[in-house]
Amino acid sequence: MLDHQFWHDKILPFTKKSNGIAAMQMIVTFIPYALLWFAYSQLIEISFWLVIPFSVVTSLFVLRFFVLMHDCGHGAAFKSKSANRIVGFFLGVITGLPQFVWSKNHAYHHSTNGDWVKYGGVFDIITVGDYAELSEKRKRNYWRFRQPFILFPAGVFYVLINPRFNWMAGNLTMLLKIIRSLFKFDLTHTIAITKNWETKYWKSKKDYLHMTYNNLVLISIWFVMCNAIGTFEFFAFYVLTCALYGSMGILLFTIQHNFENSYATDTVRVNHYKAALEGTSYLVLPKILNWFTANIAYHHLHHISIAIPNYRLAACHHELENHFKDVTRVTLGDLLGTFKYQLWDPETEKVVLRP
Repeated sequence: MLDHQFWHDKILPFTKKSNGIAAMQMIVTFIPYALLWFAYSQLIEISFWLVIPFSVVTSLFVLRFFVLMHDCGHGAAFKSKSANRIVGFFLGVITGLPQFVWSKNHAYHHSTNGDWVKYGGVFDIITVGDYAELSEKRKRNYWRFRQPFILFPAGVFYVLINPRFNWMAGNLTMLLKIIRSLFKFDLTHTIAITKNWETKYWKSKKDYLHMTYNNLVLISIWFVMCNAIGTFEFFAFYVLTCALYGSMGILLFTIQHNFENSYATDTVRVNHYKAALEGTSYLVLPKILNWFTANIAYHHLHHISIAIPNYRLAACHHELENHFKDVTRVTLGDLLGTFKYQLWDPETEKVVLRP
């Protein structure tokens, strides 16, 4: 296995950031996205069923925004931290995800890639041993919620419901904590509660603030758009678009780590580079889909170094391609097959098929 110094030296030239390229990526994505919304608002009166083709096309642009937001979260799009933070925030509004919080959780995935004890993937897969101990009913339920049909409701939950629920439930929890302490006439405790601002719905006060900023801006936009084109017309388009892009995002993240013989080990034995090269796939896509997914298909390389901007991943891959001969290639035809690989075997250190 090649060491850190080797990869550092090989990849360093491709970690150069360009404000111009990053800004142009945002512009050429936002303009057609905005035009799609405008066209929809003008044409929806002709036929409500236009919401379907408009949502399908728009979801591809939102998926691209999502991957660009992901790049900002890694500090890999623009040169400065502030530019990545500011642009990332607005991309988080478009995608419906508080970018700061999402990026912190995603960073955990990178730090634990290949360690399936700490991170069980999108569908939280378990070991073959733990699976064998389940009752027949629980085994059926395990697979029931790990089938392709789950993508659409999962997309709705992940993008639309979860970020709003956590924020509202957390606010309600804090309000009840404060009210209880006031009824006890314990002012010191009340001050401590407001100062710490801790609940199970966020990990820090900074997380809460970012969740709040995201939700307030997003809900304000919802209000404006409902008044502009109609509440039903807006949410029909918005919800379907988010569900589709969320479904595609979940599918992408799954196929990038759940495939035949994908590297899967425990905390003691995990190796970062082995996880990147043997536990992460190279998704072979047509150029147009590579554009819409902002080159996230070169996922093996992204896991070797998060410092490589999305706009340099393809060039880096082709330059170092001889080092990636053993990286698993997956194609569009393999996408749904990923749902067969939802267990891992500690002995062979592999993700394995459903028994």
